[in-house]
Amino acid sequence: MIGFLTGKVLASSPEVVLLDVGGVGYEVHVPLSTYYEIEKAESGAAVGLHIRTHLRDDALTLFGFWTEREKLVFDHLLGVGGIGPKLARVILSGLSTEDLLAALAAGDIARLSTTPGVGKKTAERMVVELRDKVQTLAAELSVEPRPSTDDDLVMALVSLGYRKRDAERAALAAQEKAGDAPFHELLRVSLGKLSRA
Repeated sequence: MIGFLTGKVLASSPEVVLLDVGGVGYEVHVPLSTYYEIEKAESGAAVGLHIRTHLRDDALTLFGFWTEREKLVFDHLLGVGGIGPKLARVILSGLSTEDLLAALAAGDIARLSTTPGVGKKTAERMVVELRDKVQTLAAELSVEPRPSTDDDLVMALVSLGYRKRDAERAALAAQEKAGDAPFHELLRVSLGKLSRA
């Protein structure tokens, strides 16, 4: 399976990028967030994309992501009943990973339903099937090895949809309980305290 490609962009649209890798053109389907990053890259510069290969009986399709975390969220979306790779790409085009996690954590059906192709039933299924995984996802998505200040932890919790006051309390409690732990562990402890609040 193809996991990563680096090459020159021959053509791009908000949905598909044609990537020249050593003289071979790969057609890669991308969410809008990745397309915007590709458009920012210098003309002629090499672009690297994290790839998820989707194999069906009649087709082999590549989905590309600017970051590993986008690919991770994409994979989790595929685990939801009724969501295939094309709809998962559309969801990531309509909501950033942070907004998506916040909506899942809050059970915000209305917010999730704003994405084309996601009706109320699909949004409800997403919340039911992914809500409990939000803590794990948040820990997997953290990129800092540990916070430089308490503010980093608070900002991460607020970005997941928690009120700042609650986030500050949870972050303080986590620092007291596991102050020397890596960032993802402090985030996990904080989320655990918030879920019990």
